[in-house]
Amino acid sequence: MSNKVLLVGDGRVGSTFANDLLQNVDIDELVITDVAEKLPVGDSLDLEDVTNFYKPVNIHAGTYADAKDADIVVITAGMARKPGMTRLDLVDKNVQILKSIIEPIVESGFKGIFVVSANPVDILTTLTQKLSGFPKNRVIGTGTSLDTARFKIALAKKVGVTVRDVNAYVLGEHGDTSFENFDEATIDDKPLRSYPELTDEVLDDLQTEVRQKGGKIIANKGATFYGVAQMLTQICKAILENKEMVLPLSAPVKGLYGIDHDLFLGTPAVINSNGIADVIETKLSDDELKKMNYSADKMQEVVDGVSLD
Repeated sequence: MSNKVLLVGDGRVGSTFANDLLQNVDIDELVITDVAEKLPVGDSLDLEDVTNFYKPVNIHAGTYADAKDADIVVITAGMARKPGMTRLDLVDKNVQILKSIIEPIVESGFKGIFVVSANPVDILTTLTQKLSGFPKNRVIGTGTSLDTARFKIALAKKVGVTVRDVNAYVLGEHGDTSFENFDEATIDDKPLRSYPELTDEVLDDLQTEVRQKGGKIIANKGATFYGVAQMLTQICKAILENKEMVLPLSAPVKGLYGIDHDLFLGTPAVINSNGIADVIETKLSDDELKKMNYSADKMQEVVDGVSLD
């Protein structure tokens, strides 16, 4: 049985992901599509050279019809966030783009798993599930995986340990209403709060650093793409190689954390060949639980204002 991935969107995130995918995941076919028709042709030829160092892969430009027998459709297409814009500013434009993608892919007979990284990712993941009618386990967004990576890196640098010694998450919206789970986080198996250097003031500074890192990268180089491309690669690896991988993703949260909204929001989830095998309701303090529900409420306000007609 062959492993096939269709990539929708060949911008900087998409092309970086394609390169990472070829180097880290056992796939047989990669199809690339983009509104700029020549771009996937050139990228396919360029990426083909990488296979000299790994394994033969059928890489080519294609169309949404190629989703028919794909295992995964990865969506990175969308208007990029510009300096000064929030992710929510992108909603109206990117919802229209999303609609133009999902309908023909479903019509192709696609039976695999959607993986979404276009922003605002929680909203677009929620709408991908609604537009496609797919079971919720077969729709995944990158969620707060990138925020979590940035949080862990910031903590590791501050305390002087490796990132692998840090067990912590950023939860909620991938954006303005996300929050760090300071109260449950551990470093080297010890509670984060037990480190005297991590005062409330320091943690506030770290939180600000994590929030502003994406904007800082965009201000300096125009876009962020290495981190999210690797997150997409890890998700695809878990699906195609049936690994039980836990990541903080845009996952269905209705019924968890006291949330009644039918939303996908950042929370730890287990990924395997079935897509989202389990959504983990991680322990939260009372204050963090309020933040999670506030994030869900703000997301629902935006979703309520979106027309899918």
